Amino acid sequence: MIKFKFLKLVVDIGNTCAKLALFDKKKLTKHEIIQKLSLEKTINFCGNNKIESSIFSSVVSLCESDYEIINFFDGLLFNNKTPVPIELNYKSEIGSDRLSGVIGANYLFPSKDIWVFDAGTCLTADFINKDKIYEGGRISPGIEMRYQSLNRFTSKLPSLSLQPNSMFKGNNTNESIISGVQQGILAEVNTLISDFRKYNNDFIVVFTGGNASFFEKELKSSIFADQFLVLKGLNEILDYNEKG
Repeated sequence: MIKFKFLKLVVDIGNTCAKLALFDKKKLTKHEIIQKLSLEKTINFCGNNKIESSIFSSVVSLCESDYEIINFFDGLLFNNKTPVPIELNYKSEIGSDRLSGVIGANYLFPSKDIWVFDAGTCLTADFINKDKIYEGGRISPGIEMRYQSLNRFTSKLPSLSLQPNSMFKGNNTNESIISGVQQGILAEVNTLISDFRKYNNDFIVVFTGGNASFFEKELKSSIFADQFLVLKGLNEILDYNEKG
């Protein structure tokens, strides 16, 4: 006899792929990255588990097949009208991935001031204080976007991508691009951290996103990296709405 386990399904649809996770209360028990989300793939991911509730989040416009998945699981679609367990001090809508990451960081480090960096297509930096108030942040191009823009908006610069080593200066064109992109984005992050530390020395820095490991390796500052931060935040949002 097949034994079913009651779990929660969390789906984060990003610019390039979808991340799926199963949670047993607060514990992440299974995860997978899918390039092209479909109902069949989502059902296969869930396996023999009984899905008791689910939440879906997307930074791109949803298509008919996406809504088919959400309806099949009777899921909560996270948007700017969804109640969240923090206070927002922000004058416009905030991306679901940014907000989920902040909520995930607040869950991991309650009662702490936190800078949350999401190193993906864009590099976002968001601040939530120890009183659970989100106070905004920054958005700038991510590593790959910086590389692509140099090639796209010039006639002769080559198309490059993230490299394992970030030299201080380049001795040829390729090395100069690598140095400019990778040392440049590291300097951007280091400057934010050091400038903020001048008047607040008691805060935590958390990284997530596809390029989080690059920053974890390169940064001199003490940081935490969690590739599942957004998924954990979505799980907290789901729990909050079920309690409400």
